[in-house]
Amino acid sequence: MVSSAFDGIASIAAIWVIGVTLLQLMIIVSAIVELRRIRRRDRHQVWRRVLASPLAPKISVIVPAYNEEVTVKVTVTETVSSLLALSYANLEIVVINDGSPDATAEVLIEQFDLHSVHPIFQKLVPTADVRNIYRSSREPRLVLIDKNNGGKADLLNAGLNIASGDLVCAIDADTLVAPDALQQLVAPFITRSDVVAVGGTVRLANDSPVRGARVTELVVPKKPLPALQAVEYVRAFIVGRLGWNPLGGNLIISGAFGLFKRSAVLEAGGYEHSSIGEDMELIVRLRRRGYEHNQPARIEFLPDPVAWTEAPESLRVLARQRNRWQRGLMDVLIRHRKMIFNYRYGSAGMLARPFFFVVEFLSPLVEAVSLTLLLVGLMAGLVDPASLWMLGAAYGFGAAITIMTLWFDEVAFRSYPKARDRIQLALYAIVEQLIYRQLTIVWRLWGVRLFFAGRTEWGQQVRRGYTTS
Repeated sequence: MVSSAFDGIASIAAIWVIGVTLLQLMIIVSAIVELRRIRRRDRHQVWRRVLASPLAPKISVIVPAYNEEVTVKVTVTETVSSLLALSYANLEIVVINDGSPDATAEVLIEQFDLHSVHPIFQKLVPTADVRNIYRSSREPRLVLIDKNNGGKADLLNAGLNIASGDLVCAIDADTLVAPDALQQLVAPFITRSDVVAVGGTVRLANDSPVRGARVTELVVPKKPLPALQAVEYVRAFIVGRLGWNPLGGNLIISGAFGLFKRSAVLEAGGYEHSSIGEDMELIVRLRRRGYEHNQPARIEFLPDPVAWTEAPESLRVLARQRNRWQRGLMDVLIRHRKMIFNYRYGSAGMLARPFFFVVEFLSPLVEAVSLTLLLVGLMAGLVDPASLWMLGAAYGFGAAITIMTLWFDEVAFRSYPKARDRIQLALYAIVEQLIYRQLTIVWRLWGVRLFFAGRTEWGQQVRRGYTTS
């Protein structure tokens, strides 16, 4: 009887993994259909000529800076330099020092020849006090805001208050943006009136050569941990985000690279201070308000605009990042629980919200319990090892889906030009299922525990800096 129960657990775990994998396969098919639509639309790229004009919509890029004194010349400087070199005519760059206790502001002032200007602006959303505003004498498009510490959402809201652009682009301090990325992100705002936010692809640039604040060639990171994350990022952006476009359910734009209609964000109240997942929370709130007030609230993802960021290279830092992501997800699920299985919110409520609940929240819980019980059963001799073939096949199916995703990326974008890199990624796709997937389960469960303990801190994120050439 007990042995049969444990064998049943193995079957349930396998069925669950297969079910989740089939949902991911559905997203892949949807992504293929969506990419064909985007490619057909972009054949006639009249908008590219429009966006080269000074009359193009003004974009304000918000760059956060906190405790960057040591790395400011490696990270923030490269990010700002890459933005200043973008081929977009109407651009403003707003760097925000969020009350750093070190000399971040002083280093930035010296690095970009910044001078104090009178801080006159309208406080449309509440933020911590702004101490000073600086503008570069060499580059008038560059502005530095020095403010009291208030956290990530607070600094973004300060940027919304002071930015003068119709559109705002939120990026991370270590993000490098491709030369024509902003041009491509603006296109949906020009071609449609109901778009409020557009996200682009984020790729990992660990060990990739950088020259002139540009990634000259994308390579697989040398260390296994960031290489495994590179596989994750391809699956999450090229398939995950793209696949939700035709399904009408995009609920997240990466905080590292997204473009927003400033007026829509201000009307929604800006970023939520009390949410640890402020980027996802804002997108869900924008979509929810759209349904409730019959307002434009289309969220799009475009695969071609690319930004590069640096992945954690240590287990400790990566664990902090993933448990924070899990806490952010749970915060959003609870805040907007009214939407789940609610037909009033269309596909966002009937499809996307249940997907995030089942795949992103429940899956680690179900897999952790099932794998723990199976391990106990094997050690006690209560599980027939032969019955585990179904679970092994399920994880094999998951690896096959990931390899299919990598193949899709290769055919559509040729992101990794070297065959050696593509083979490495395929091998890492197998390793991911055998080892890395189980580690992420542990980190996400840690996030669940910290969430219910009321922990909202981000944890220190360590960056090595890019490989310049």
